[in-house]
Amino acid sequence: MRESSQGVTVVALLADPDTPTEIAQHMARTLPDRLAEKAGEGRRFNVEVISEPFTSGTEDLPTLMRRMRDRASAENWDIIVALTDLPLHSHGRKLVVDLSHEHGLALLSLPSLGGLRLRTRARRAVEETVLSLAGPRAGEAEGVAASQPLRPFVGRLAPIHRGRVDEEEPTDLRYVASGPRGYLRVLVGMVRSNRPWRLVPGLSKALAAALATGAVATVNSTVWSLAEALSAPRLVIATVGSVALMIGWLIVDANLWHRTTEVAPEARKRTALYNASTVMTVGIGVLVCYVGLLVINLVWALFILNDRVFAAMTRTPLDATDYWTLSWFVASVATVGGALGSGLESDEAIRAAAYSKREQERRRTLQDDHDDQPSK
Repeated sequence: MRESSQGVTVVALLADPDTPTEIAQHMARTLPDRLAEKAGEGRRFNVEVISEPFTSGTEDLPTLMRRMRDRASAENWDIIVALTDLPLHSHGRKLVVDLSHEHGLALLSLPSLGGLRLRTRARRAVEETVLSLAGPRAGEAEGVAASQPLRPFVGRLAPIHRGRVDEEEPTDLRYVASGPRGYLRVLVGMVRSNRPWRLVPGLSKALAAALATGAVATVNSTVWSLAEALSAPRLVIATVGSVALMIGWLIVDANLWHRTTEVAPEARKRTALYNASTVMTVGIGVLVCYVGLLVINLVWALFILNDRVFAAMTRTPLDATDYWTLSWFVASVATVGGALGSGLESDEAIRAAAYSKREQERRRTLQDDHDDQPSK
C-alpha cells in the first residue's frame, strides 16, 4: 500500500488547464471521503489539485509518464492521477487510461469517457484508479492489483478493453477504446471538451452582421413575399444550406481543417478524428446561433410588423403562421450574412471560440512544426 509516513496517502490530481482543472477541483471536494470509505481499514487520503499544461508539446505516452514521474519526485506525493482533455492514442487505439503501479502514476484521457455525465464518469474512474494504485485491498497480494480489471472501464456493453503494453514502457496496465462505439464515444468527448456553445459569444462580429441582416430583412416587403411563397421543404433546404455555408466558411476562413503530411494509416485516422470533431463543434455552435437568430427575429417581427401593411404588400392576412415562416426564412438569410461577417473575425478569435485551450496549443504546435519544415 502506498502511504506517506503520516499514514495518509497523498493523491495529486495533475490537470491540464480549462475543463480538466474544473473537473479535478470539483471532484477533490468529496474524493478524500469517498476513497476512505471504499478503501476501508482506516485508510486516509489527502487530495491536491495542480493545474498545469503537463501535455504541452507532446502526445507521446512514455514521455508524459516520465514527466509525471519527474514531477512526483520533486513533491511529497504518493500517487499522481493526470487528467487531460487531449485524445491520446496507443497502437492505433484511443487511450482511456494508463497506469504504472510501480511508480503510482495514472494518465486519464477525458474524451474517451464520452460527453455525457463527464464529471460522474471521471470521478468514478479516478476513484477506482487511485484505489488500484494505492495497493492491495482486503488481503490481496502485492502485484495482484495490476491484474485486476477496473470496474468503470469494463463491462459487457462498454467499448473499452485492456490494451497492449510494450515491455519498455513504464505502464503496466492500459485501457483503450475501440470499434465504432469507441470512436463515437471519443468523438463526442472531444466535442464536449471544445464546448461548442462558446462559439456564440466568441463570434461577436459575425453575430452583429447576422442581427443587422435579420433586422433589415424582417421589414423588407420582398422578403415577405418570398417567405409567403416558400413551402416547408424549401425552408428546410434554406436552413440546411445557410448552416452548411456558415460551417464551411468558418472552417476554411479560419484554417480549422487539419492536414497531415504523414502517410501512416494511424496518423490519417487521427487527422480524420480531429476534423470530425471540428465539424461537429462548429456545427453545434452554428445551430445554436441559428436558433437564437430565429427567436430574436420572431420577437422583432411581433414588435415591428403591421398587419395592414403586410396584407397590402402580400395580399394575405398576417397570422401566426406568417410570423413563424417569415422568422424562419429570415434566420436563414441572416445566417448567410453572419457567414460574411465572420470574415471580420481574426483566425485566433475563431480558434479560441471553437477549441479548448489544449487543442489550441496542439494546433499551434503542429502549425509551427509545419512552418519549420524546409520547403521542397
